[in-house]
Amino acid sequence: MRFRLTEDQRALRDGVRGLLARRFDRAALRAAVDRPGRLDRALWRELGAAGFFALRLPEADGGVGLGLPETVLAFEEAGRALLPGPLVATHLAAGRVPGAAEGETVVAAVDGGGLVEWLTEADVVCGEAGGAVPLRSVDPLTPLHRVPGVSAAVDPVAVLLTAAEQLGTATRACELAVQHARAREQFGQPIGAFQAVKHLCAELLVRVEVARAAVYAAAVTADPADIAAARLLADEAAVRGARDCLQVHGGMGFTWEADVHLLLKRAWLRTRRAGGGTESEELLAADLLSGGVR
Repeated sequence: MRFRLTEDQRALRDGVRGLLARRFDRAALRAAVDRPGRLDRALWRELGAAGFFALRLPEADGGVGLGLPETVLAFEEAGRALLPGPLVATHLAAGRVPGAAEGETVVAAVDGGGLVEWLTEADVVCGEAGGAVPLRSVDPLTPLHRVPGVSAAVDPVAVLLTAAEQLGTATRACELAVQHARAREQFGQPIGAFQAVKHLCAELLVRVEVARAAVYAAAVTADPADIAAARLLADEAAVRGARDCLQVHGGMGFTWEADVHLLLKRAWLRTRRAGGGTESEELLAADLLSGGVR
């Protein structure tokens, strides 16, 4: 199985990264933090116009007509930029909910664990959200509600796209750690020259690349067990990567002005999506017990 991106796939990835760099740079990220719970509708429509939500919708239905591998690349870039909003729910609703594919309709969804992201900003909610209770979200960029007593089936595509977002966040944590290790000096030399910091950065990179291989493989096979493994590896890469990035930054990493805490909080929140990691662990365990090792 080959994971080398095609020219078209690289162009798609670069195009999404360029769009987000123009429309959701660091200044926009910090502005979003200062106005929690408010979704940028203009940006949402731009994403729709760029085909972000309609990537897997057939061309005959007005979509882009691509597959899971390309969609994973786009969601990886969204995770790298910490793009807020119910991206997965709106993407999954394209073709079923009028206006979702074009970004004119914001769609939220009740996931398998009863959590709903961006409920109050949504135009349409998939699933029964009656009696939803607001929660204090650890992530300032993701308002949360919980619907008591909800236990629903988990969509494997939602799990895979969550893993792709986690991969993007892990990649960004690795980038920030390396940048700081090169720029910050102690005792007359960059802190990246010290062995302990070198090890942290190396471990960050290893976890990112292992998760990347798993996420890309799952996008090709679409096998539920592969998706579960990718989810677990991407969760670990994002959470541990953000923690290690914070460690590289030292005391300044804990400050509100630094972006490291935003990476960690978003990674924490995503681990609770779609039934959380336990759901993936149970699926993998069942696959192993049934002799599903490939």
